[in-house]
Amino acid sequence: MSMTSDIYKKQKTCMQVATNVVEQKHHVSRAKRAQILGPLRKFHGCTVWFTGLSGAGKTSIAFELEAYLVSLGIPAYGLDGDNMRTGLNKDLGFAKKDREENIRRVAEVAKLFADAGQVCLCSFVSPFAEDREVARQIHRENNLPFFEVFVDTPISVCESRDTKGLYQKARKGLIKGFTGVDQPYEKPENPDLVIKTVDSTVEESMMQVVEMLQENGIISIDIRAEETVKELFVPNDMIDNMRAEAATLPGLNLSLLELQWLQVLSEGWATPLRGFMREDQFLQTQHFNCLLNGGCINQSIPIVLTASDYDKQRLDGCSSVALYYNGKCYAILRKPEFYYHRKEERAARQFGTTNKNHPYVKMILESGNWLVGGDLNVLERVRWGDGLDQYRYTPNELRAKFKQMEADAVFAFQLRNPIHNGHALLMTDTKKQLQERGYKRPVLLLHPLGGWTKDDDVPLPIRIRQHQAVMDEGVLDVNSTVLAIFPSPMMYAGPTEVQWHAKARMIAGADFYIVGRDPAGVPHPLGKDGSPDGNMYDVTHGARVLKMAPGLATLEIIPFRVAAYDKKIKGMSFFDPSRTDDFDFISGTRMRTLARNGQFPPDGFMVPKAWEILAGYYHSLNKKEQY
Repeated sequence: MSMTSDIYKKQKTCMQVATNVVEQKHHVSRAKRAQILGPLRKFHGCTVWFTGLSGAGKTSIAFELEAYLVSLGIPAYGLDGDNMRTGLNKDLGFAKKDREENIRRVAEVAKLFADAGQVCLCSFVSPFAEDREVARQIHRENNLPFFEVFVDTPISVCESRDTKGLYQKARKGLIKGFTGVDQPYEKPENPDLVIKTVDSTVEESMMQVVEMLQENGIISIDIRAEETVKELFVPNDMIDNMRAEAATLPGLNLSLLELQWLQVLSEGWATPLRGFMREDQFLQTQHFNCLLNGGCINQSIPIVLTASDYDKQRLDGCSSVALYYNGKCYAILRKPEFYYHRKEERAARQFGTTNKNHPYVKMILESGNWLVGGDLNVLERVRWGDGLDQYRYTPNELRAKFKQMEADAVFAFQLRNPIHNGHALLMTDTKKQLQERGYKRPVLLLHPLGGWTKDDDVPLPIRIRQHQAVMDEGVLDVNSTVLAIFPSPMMYAGPTEVQWHAKARMIAGADFYIVGRDPAGVPHPLGKDGSPDGNMYDVTHGARVLKMAPGLATLEIIPFRVAAYDKKIKGMSFFDPSRTDDFDFISGTRMRTLARNGQFPPDGFMVPKAWEILAGYYHSLNKKEQY
């Protein structure tokens, strides 16, 4: 008879002796229970079954985990072998039949805890594989997650930890049927997790279980609470071996755009992504703007790697692929997963258009017919050698810098355009607001986008020089401002993209995010034939969406206050609708026209040195056009 049949027979004979018994259905669903259980109103119900020798550390890990989960507001309860045998199971001994019944009863109790929305933590030697499978089956039949965790500690270590003296008594023959001495322990063949406690603290062992629960969507990943952001770089002591391995692997060439996305992934900006998106992750992003594994983590834009028909044909089925740019290997892609690139659907969902005159949509439509996802081992940090690398801080480097500055609040401002005094007014006013709320050392993260932008945007080197001039002139406080480059390419996807910009700054340690008018906006490819105002997206939707976006609850959104040139004070100030005629709205188009023509804006619009840099750039464009 098969094991499954044995289990079914065993459950039938053990579970149901009484007749005329009918299961009563609860009126409260698990979804309803979730409304009052823990953060994010999420149903966490599951059982984690710790198995291993006596003294392995099962209960220590389980009780540490119980305290950790409860501290996060997640309901959890630990069931321990000794505790159960002093209550519900005090009528059972240690004969094989009694052990079987002990585990069956515990599994049934654990099922009830899990069904109630608790994370039930069971610490039992449970030496027999068949009994552990019974426990799993009880949960499976009730659609409840069950995780078998093997605490794999050598018996010599277990004996050295034996404060009760049980091993000593067993070896003297005073205790019969003691697991590991005169009764065998059947090691799990396919546990969900193996913990080796030798040379690991209880906390370190516990965090392995936390990661397993996060990976399986039981508990959410708090991406801001982590002390450090998980980067994808290969440890130094493994680089030589990895490079040698990469030299033996088939290769795939990256585009410049894909190298920029590799940098984003490798530095941890897209946490918890561990590489280019697999199809399930891509679908979650396209349909929900979130990654659902581990709760709801905002990820509004796909980060994908494309491949041609030829590349798919030669690489599909490979266990690993080396990724190259300009002949240099930057990373290894593990267990690549190829899936069809539905370009029009991707563009329509992300951008609201498939018009090829949208700059990023054009690149999508011209890219490969396949997408390939997989985890990344990144061999080295992407450096550009353009004289700006000193501004390129990773999330971990930014967090360290904020800590060094003793910041008690970090507010981020993203821009892809030159800074005028209206922007500076908004940033200084935000700092003032935070100080009025009681913050002592608010720090501004001035974070211009540094990846690909469309051809008519001001190039990054010019923007950085212009931003630095604004700081050097004292318009922004250099002692409480960090000027850094955000490595992401620009997509011009409006409210969808602005969520990505906010989430990435949250990863870097920002507490507040200033959102502007028409963030990530772009003119409609059809102009006013496409929309009444000629814009692809409603200019107010970015800020409104950010306030409602899932997975950004720990980031406070600060709306953009409209600033304009106040002719009365000859400087930038917040727009006052009661005196409209006093204000001059200087558009980007007008600013560029003034710069191209060698003219100056009104005094107080922009710091003179910053204007000189901008005007010099446009003057150089005029010269190029003449030739």
